Amino acid sequence: MKDLMTTAQSTTAMRRWRPPGLVALATVAALTALAPANAAKQARQPAEAVAPREAGEPVMAIVSIKGQQVTFYDADGWILRAPVSTGTTGRETPAGVFAIVEKDKDHRSTMYDDAWMPNMQRITWNGIALHGGPLPGYAASHGCVRMPFGFAEGLFDKTNIGMRVIISPNDTAPIEIAHPSLFVPKREAIAAVPGRADKLSAEAEQATQAAAEAKKAAAAAAKEAVSLPASLRKLEQQKAKADAELAFADKKLANAKTDQARAQAEELKQKVATKAADAASALDAAKAAAQPKRDAVAATKEAAKVAAARKTEAVTAATDAKLALEPVSVYISRATQKLYVRRNTHKPAPDGGGEVFDTSIEVPVTIRNPDQPLGTHIFTAMAKTDSGLRWSVVTIESGDDAKDALDRITIPQEVWDRIGPTALPRSSIVISDEPLSAETNYRTEFVAVLSNHPQGGFITRKPTAPPPMEMASDDGWGGNGFGGFFFQPREPQPVNPRRQRGQYQYYQPQQPMQRSFW
Repeated sequence: MKDLMTTAQSTTAMRRWRPPGLVALATVAALTALAPANAAKQARQPAEAVAPREAGEPVMAIVSIKGQQVTFYDADGWILRAPVSTGTTGRETPAGVFAIVEKDKDHRSTMYDDAWMPNMQRITWNGIALHGGPLPGYAASHGCVRMPFGFAEGLFDKTNIGMRVIISPNDTAPIEIAHPSLFVPKREAIAAVPGRADKLSAEAEQATQAAAEAKKAAAAAAKEAVSLPASLRKLEQQKAKADAELAFADKKLANAKTDQARAQAEELKQKVATKAADAASALDAAKAAAQPKRDAVAATKEAAKVAAARKTEAVTAATDAKLALEPVSVYISRATQKLYVRRNTHKPAPDGGGEVFDTSIEVPVTIRNPDQPLGTHIFTAMAKTDSGLRWSVVTIESGDDAKDALDRITIPQEVWDRIGPTALPRSSIVISDEPLSAETNYRTEFVAVLSNHPQGGFITRKPTAPPPMEMASDDGWGGNGFGGFFFQPREPQPVNPRRQRGQYQYYQPQQPMQRSFW
């Protein structure tokens, strides 16, 4: 305010005094331009607001970079609003699609000198989060979304891991929409899910136990047979030695010149012949005894292989049944011509921090006129209705109209048949021209940024993806539950925030899908 008063006083003085020359005119122009610039920076902040009704569970949050405001929505509309401070120039908060991946009531920054970030709700693993902080009235953070301290504290216990966070360049809000491509769940399918999940979980447990027993039997058979080659080799050596001695005796007998020498040679031959016969018999007996052991090794190995395949099939089915109890999220990318599906398993990440998201479905998708922009549209199932689900859509990047964008996409019927009948409120479908960001990994839902908007606060940070590892578990939420991916740390997004979309690094699974989709 002092700056504004000083500027205004200076401007008034300059109006009274009209110095000659071009220098004076330039000074007046500079000072006159400075006042509105500062006034714009100190623009009036949006006020905190609470909807005049009982609020339900938050379904999504929309952050407006232009309006410096965050709005939270439940199934029936907005419930909370507050001013925010997003990233300053050069460290801009990225516009795009995110979700809460971790919460920390009393977080201390590992990037900014142990700075206090209370009631932190992380939306990327490279350091972008919602948290309480000072609000000067304009964008001033290093890329995070600061909220009023009290607002952030009151909000903290109301949100859940996986809640959608949409960061929009402009002011936007969800509007209701209906379209044939949006999920229409079936009541009978949803009602059957708990029983089916219990049944398949029991079958998976039995198959897992059977696979363990078959593996143990195969190991025992292999252990018993492990000494066979050495034993047979020793007997073969003994037989070869006896045969050589017998050949020597035959040669000695043939070369005998006297009766005494012939008698000695015949006696030697008789001894070594007996020895050779015994060696041959021992070798034949050992070979005969070894064959059943070899057969047992082959049989138990094959049985273990079959049991392991049955276990994988049973665990996959049980995992799918469990996941049918969770809202489903779909991401369709024009950049990659693929459809991705994720659900939160609510299983803590084994390397610490966040929860594991199932990533087992990734299939090609057909987009009509793929060279034409679709825009970025987030469709969300807000609540149940008598006929299925009530949907809304939020558009944060222009392209086609939301309905027209859906019309251009042909989704494999197998996908819809598998995930559509049990879709629940808070399920979502995101359509975008963007690929998934390289920040997407098994501990995130979808992370996608708008490549034609500044994102300095995102691309200047090093990704904090976990080290390469394979997730493996027998409880249906491990390797078979999300494709057995290996996620590698990746380089940050390019520094130039306006590079062409095709030049961006984006999410790619490190191995082909391990789990068949249909």
